[in-house]
Amino acid sequence: MTLTELNRYFNSFLHKEDYDSDISLNGIQIANSAPDEKEIKKVAFAVDACQATALKAAEKGADVLFVHHGLFWGHCQTITGNHYKRVAAFIKNDLALIAYHIPLDANEFVGNNFGITKRLGLEKVRPFGKWRGMTLGAFGELNQECTIDELEAKLFPNGEKASHIFAFGKKLIKKVAVISGGAGDDFDQAVKIGADAYITGEVGHEEYHGIEEAGINVIAGGHYNTETVGVQLVQKRLEEEKGIKTVFIDIPTGL
Repeated sequence: MTLTELNRYFNSFLHKEDYDSDISLNGIQIANSAPDEKEIKKVAFAVDACQATALKAAEKGADVLFVHHGLFWGHCQTITGNHYKRVAAFIKNDLALIAYHIPLDANEFVGNNFGITKRLGLEKVRPFGKWRGMTLGAFGELNQECTIDELEAKLFPNGEKASHIFAFGKKLIKKVAVISGGAGDDFDQAVKIGADAYITGEVGHEEYHGIEEAGINVIAGGHYNTETVGVQLVQKRLEEEKGIKTVFIDIPTGL
């Protein structure tokens, strides 16, 4: 499988063409030296494209790095300073970069948000949450009510901790809305849909009083921690369907 074929495979289920309002330049952001000829033997996966993940992927022998947060966001940028260091790490190692942003948030099979609902064991799951005209989150119900601390444990079965918990709602939670990453200001959409709890990545200072006044529970699980979900689901799918070797590059930011 070549780089071109690999990206075509990813897009067969991520469908970047359905997200025209996403400025993230989804797909191949940096090619390798022979995108239609060189065989891809190993693919690395990470949340963020940066110098560290590129160098680690190259060290692990990867031909491609697949990420959620790429290096190019729809505007012209000079390749100088830190941006040069990042781009150079890919080119010098003949390492290709593939990024899928909103398509990976929203996907019903391997996306961050639907992936979180599966981890929580939610039922009656449906799309939720608009951003720039695109629906990217998910909403569902627990089969049994739980406390917000129990919900956090379901969210992080490996023992990670949320960045912050805002326990301003019901003591027992049934309905849960999810938008990963930096969607703290979308708590109002969760309120409107009748959620008992809202899970996102990060919440800003300016959202605190609104959350309290709305009387909703919010878990800010961490931007990074809530967005390892999708890339690892894509990683698993690639391994199972194509048999290509993979590696996950874990560089948490604590944010």
